[in-house]
Amino acid sequence: YDGIFAGTGHAAVYLSRVCADSPTVLRRCLPGERGTVISRYHGIAGHDWLAVPLIPYLYAVENPEDVPLFADSRLVAFLRRQYLDRLPLPAEKPAGSEPRYQLAGSAYDRTLYGFRIRTRPEQDDQLIATLNASANAPSYELLRSNCADFVKQIVNFYYPRAVHRSILADLAVMTPKQAAKSLVSYSHRHPEVQLTSFIIPQVPGLRRSRPVHGVVESLVLAKKYVTPVLLFHPFMVGAVEAAYWTGWRFDPAKGALIFNPDDSRLGLEQPLTSAERHSYASQLNRIKKANAEASEVADWRKLQSHAALELDSRGQAFREVALGGRMVPVGLCRGNALQLSAPPELVEDLLVTRLEAELKPAKPMRTSGEQVESDWKLLEAVREQSRAALSADDGF
Repeated sequence: YDGIFAGTGHAAVYLSRVCADSPTVLRRCLPGERGTVISRYHGIAGHDWLAVPLIPYLYAVENPEDVPLFADSRLVAFLRRQYLDRLPLPAEKPAGSEPRYQLAGSAYDRTLYGFRIRTRPEQDDQLIATLNASANAPSYELLRSNCADFVKQIVNFYYPRAVHRSILADLAVMTPKQAAKSLVSYSHRHPEVQLTSFIIPQVPGLRRSRPVHGVVESLVLAKKYVTPVLLFHPFMVGAVEAAYWTGWRFDPAKGALIFNPDDSRLGLEQPLTSAERHSYASQLNRIKKANAEASEVADWRKLQSHAALELDSRGQAFREVALGGRMVPVGLCRGNALQLSAPPELVEDLLVTRLEAELKPAKPMRTSGEQVESDWKLLEAVREQSRAALSADDGF
């Protein structure tokens, strides 16, 4: 949200059995399809809600193997443009006048918190029929009909009264945090919901997102509002303490698993343990020290800032890096990191930079042991290529 509600976040619904023929026409998924994300938007294509497949919604690419290992704002804008240009929506008038970036690449902007609940196929069919038959005309209102209100409507379609507003924490404005908190509270009383919480990590390389807040939190924590709010609205002084006990203590990351896009089963994995993090970090530091002594290649953050972006024949992103007077293609995702002709040390530097970001201490950890293990295996494969290249140069 804008203005005084900045920091309350965005809310959407992911349905694993519901797919889409277009952003406005839903259907049941076919075998192998991974579902769609539906949300209410403000000022996009003249519609109330739009549906986008899961992987594009999170990463602005079609397949998990196309997800960048490390990103910057230029790469995010490039991938979004490539994906949104193919989306069957009417042209913007004028071009760039709508916030369509919200439809793709959400995991570049922020860490996301998910709450999985059990639903029945016949309920999905009813929801598909209901939404397809709706007018789907713009209805966004900040205070009464925002993205969290849409989530409330969808969740309550499956579990009536599971999600509700909070007078104290949010001044009766529906927020993403309140939607999550009330659903978690409902699940404690209704174990048949089978709720599981999980984290979708923000893609490494970009400025880290901030914690999500409720309305009262946003009012009080935003520095430009602290003095006038407390001075002119004495109610807020008491509301702050009450809001703390009713909502501020809610931690959406508590006990959460980690989402891994590479798992075709939509796998949720255990977070990396402290011992695992220390072990990997120690090994990574040794590699970085050895590379610093032996290599003259600039660090990846500097290289990517000047490198041109392209798509290879499979539609996967790569960068054209200037090295030794020539342009070298460096693959940016798991699908092409080892497939292009870049010197192994460039790809190694990319992977070291990613792992360095993943292994930063955090509470809770926002990466899984399986994800780090997969990245480490890729790093070892690149280092093996580098050793083989050195042996060939030495005549062995």
